[in-house]
Amino acid sequence: MLSAMPGKRLNKYVPDYVVFDLETTGISVAWDAVIEISAIKVVGGRCVDEFTTLVNPGRPIPFSASSVNGIYDDMVKNSPGFEKALGDFLKFAGDAVLVGHNIHTFDMKFLMRDAEKYWGKTIGNDYIDTLMLARRYLPQLSRYRLVDLAGYYRISTENAHRALSDCRMNQQVYERLGREMKNAVPETGKYKICPRCGQVLRKRSGRYGEFWGCSGFPECRYTENT
Repeated sequence: MLSAMPGKRLNKYVPDYVVFDLETTGISVAWDAVIEISAIKVVGGRCVDEFTTLVNPGRPIPFSASSVNGIYDDMVKNSPGFEKALGDFLKFAGDAVLVGHNIHTFDMKFLMRDAEKYWGKTIGNDYIDTLMLARRYLPQLSRYRLVDLAGYYRISTENAHRALSDCRMNQQVYERLGREMKNAVPETGKYKICPRCGQVLRKRSGRYGEFWGCSGFPECRYTENT
């Protein structure tokens, strides 16, 4: 939903939400554009509706992007621009909590940038980033890409890097992470928690020896001595 104030990032499981994903021409929020947006509406932990559309970015899609997501210029030439696509997505999502993977530093920034450009407002929905949840509740993993989490939970990664397929994958990952959160017992000492942002602290080595550093780096730069 459009708002004068941005939504808050949450670190919890909610049973009702909209999981979404973007495909873009590149990784720069400064100049890249959205070429696909998809979403799944979830009520009581069950998928009840889907939304998906390709987007005409009004510019050629770089081959480097097409080689990853499989979206080419001829596929989007008759698709709507992002102003209509984003408006339709916001109607679909309503005021639901948004869920996605790495959305705190990527997808939400694209949405907020273009909501400001088109309507002079931002995105007011609270949101949950499964990348940050996975780093906190699965500290034993070495990699946290969506496909890595899907592999860990034995979830199909077919058609990865297309937005709707990634939404379906991410929805299942989030439900599994919900169970991890329910069963987590931080006070057992299995892992140390960052007092600043709530993510897992990892032991690292620096110029002056070992130290504990937040796994949310570089967004969170908390450290403490071992």
